[in-house]
Amino acid sequence: MPLKFYNTLTRSIEEFKPIDPPNVRMYTCGPTVYNYAHIGNFRAYAFEDILRRTLQYCGYNVTQVMNLTDVDDKTIRDSRAAGVPLKQFTRKYKKAFFQDLKTLRIQPAEYYPAATEHINEMIELIQKLFDKGLAYQGDDGSIYFSIRKFSQYGKLANIKIEEQIAGVRIQTDEYDKEQAADFALWKSWDENDGDVCWPSPWGKGRPGWHIECSAMSMKYLGPHFDIHTGGVDNIFPHHEDEIAQSEAATGQTFVNYWLHCEHLMVNNHKMSKSAGNFFTLRDLLQAGYTGKEIRWLLISSHYRQKLNFTYTPGPDNKPVRFDGLENARSTLNRLQEFARRLYQVLNQPNNTSPCDDQQHPIHQIIRETTQSFREALQDDLNTAGAIGSLFEAVRKINKLIDAQEMAPIHAQATLNMLADFDRVLDVMDLDELRKEKRLPSQIRELLDQRAAARKNKDYATADQIRNQLMELGWQVKDTPQGQVATPIK
Repeated sequence: MPLKFYNTLTRSIEEFKPIDPPNVRMYTCGPTVYNYAHIGNFRAYAFEDILRRTLQYCGYNVTQVMNLTDVDDKTIRDSRAAGVPLKQFTRKYKKAFFQDLKTLRIQPAEYYPAATEHINEMIELIQKLFDKGLAYQGDDGSIYFSIRKFSQYGKLANIKIEEQIAGVRIQTDEYDKEQAADFALWKSWDENDGDVCWPSPWGKGRPGWHIECSAMSMKYLGPHFDIHTGGVDNIFPHHEDEIAQSEAATGQTFVNYWLHCEHLMVNNHKMSKSAGNFFTLRDLLQAGYTGKEIRWLLISSHYRQKLNFTYTPGPDNKPVRFDGLENARSTLNRLQEFARRLYQVLNQPNNTSPCDDQQHPIHQIIRETTQSFREALQDDLNTAGAIGSLFEAVRKINKLIDAQEMAPIHAQATLNMLADFDRVLDVMDLDELRKEKRLPSQIRELLDQRAAARKNKDYATADQIRNQLMELGWQVKDTPQGQVATPIK
C-alpha cells in the first residue's frame, strides 16, 4: 500500500510522491517564543513527529526545518511589557521549548532557524517581489504584497479574490478570511517597536510574520519542497500568504503537500487563559503525569480530528482529575505489563512449544499485525487504527501466554515487533523493561503453579502461593492480561 496524505491544497487524499526519492524535505511552523507553548501547540508538534517517524518507517530520509519566530507583534509586545530586551526575553522560551520537545520524545529537526538570524534573506526576498511589481510601499512606509497581482491567491484557504476590495491593506500578522487584504512584508518602524528594528532599502523596520517562513524554508530546503505542516489555524492567513509571496517570487510551485493538524479542545471548549482551561506542558508534569503519558494522549487519535482534552473540575473549576491522561496512563500500563509478561516468557527454560514452531499462531499474528499497523500509518497517518491493531495483537498473545503456549523464541519475536512499532510511537521503553530484575527460576516455578491453581479454580492454593511469594520478596498482581510479579522494594 502506498503512503497517502490528505493534502489541504487539493482537499483530497493523495499518494505521496517525493520530489527526490528517497529524500523528503519538510518544513514545520514552529513556536512564537513569547511564552511557554501550551498543549494545543504540542498536539501539532506531536503530529509532525509522527509524520516524520512514519516517513522514516517507510524508508525515507527526512530533512526537517522548524522555524523559531523570535520577532513579531507578540514577542515585541510582551518583551516590552516585561522590560526585557527582545533577545533575552525570547531566549528563555526557546530553551523551554527544546526541553519540552525532549520531554515529549519529539525527534529534533535538522534545522531550527530563528527569524532574527535571517533578516538579510527576508529583505532579499521582499526586494525580489518589489522589483517584479508584486509589492509596493504604503503611505505608512511599510511594504505590502498586492494579492490581486497573484492570480492564485486564496487557493489554499478557498478564498475568492474577486470578492475582496482592491487596495485594502492590513499590517497585523493575524487576521480572518473576511479581512483578506494586501499584507505586510516589511513593517516600517514605529514607537511601539522600541529598539527592535533593522535597516532596509525602505527604511528601518522589521519583517512581517509570513515572509519569515518563506525566506527560511527556501534557504534550507530550496524553492520547491515536499511537505509543509502546521495547525489548521495556520491555513489562513499564514500559509496562504506564504504560498503567494513564495510562488510569486520564484515562478514555481512552493510546496507539494500541505498537512494540517486539527485543534485540541479542552472539555469541548476552546482553550483560553480567561476560561481557566489553559494548560502548558509544565502544568501537566506538575500534576504528576509523565511526558510519555502526555505524548500518548496527543498521538492516539487521528490528527485531522479534534482532540478533546478532558478533565474533571473541582468547586473552583480547577482540575481535580485529568480523565484523558488517566486513560493514557492505564493504557500504557497495560502495554508495559504485556511487555513484562513477554520478558518473563523469554527468561523461561527453552521448552518445546505445544505447537510445532512453523505452525505456531504467533507467526500469523505478527505478520498480520505488522501489515495492519503499517497500512494504518500509510493511510494518512491513522494512528488510532495502528494502535487498534497493536492492542488486538496484545489480546491474542496474552491468551497464548495464559495457555502456556509461548516459548522464549515466540516472546522474542513479539518483542521485536513491539520495538519495530515503537520506532513510530516511542512510548514503550522496552530497554528499561529488559533491564528490570529477571525472575529467578524458583519464582517462575511458583508463578506457574499459581497460574495452574487459578485455572483450576483452586483459589486457596493460589492464595497460599501468593503469600509464599511475598515471603520471598515478590509481589503478585492479577491483571486482565495475567499475573505480573515485581520485587518488593
